[in-house]
Amino acid sequence: MPVIPRSGATRNLGGGRKSYYVYLLTNRSGTLYTGLTSDLERRVYEHKHKLVDGFTKKYNIGILVYYEATDDIRAAIAREKQIKAWRRSKRIALIESMNPQWRDLSEGWFTSPPPDSSLRSE
Repeated sequence: MPVIPRSGATRNLGGGRKSYYVYLLTNRSGTLYTGLTSDLERRVYEHKHKLVDGFTKKYNIGILVYYEATDDIRAAIAREKQIKAWRRSKRIALIESMNPQWRDLSEGWFTSPPPDSSLRSE
């Protein structure tokens, strides 16, 4: 069963284990994007600020409407593939089961840029 973290709980699932997040983003037109990351806050920030070229930048997708977490990378990859294979109506039902108002779940996360999670020092 996926763990749905609440605001401020996106760093790990406890016990020093790494967390992996499958997430869905949208835009004002309702275009959906499904992704996978080990750092949800950083990745959503990148989408919102269009820091990476690609689908989300092209279509201005940056509203986080759903996410779930696991400490098992294989389960996360399988879940992302599963959701991507679903019809749009099933993805919408998943979103609305947890977020019926389609609120931006990352609202309030970014008063400043998220910490750099890379290993390089500058």
